Amino acid sequence: MENTIEISDDLSRRIDMLASRSTLTREQIIEDALAHGRSLAWQEKWVAGVQQGLDEAGRGEFASDEEIAAVLNKYGEA
Repeated sequence: MENTIEISDDLSRRIDMLASRSTLTREQIIEDALAHGRSLAWQEKWVAGVQQGLDEAGRGEFASDEEIAAVLNKYGEA
């Protein structure tokens, strides 16, 4: 079943940008927003966070053993 909606040029540009930065298609991004309530802003922030983590990992920036121990001690081991 084919559905069509009209969206603003700004939203269309943001969806295209998000699709180019992730593995999702335009349709998947819109469906995720509608089905799960994940706004475009939320999705943009999530993709940016993932990219930041990948960039840090690429530079070899990982949590130290001491940092991991501090978090485990603070919140307890699961």
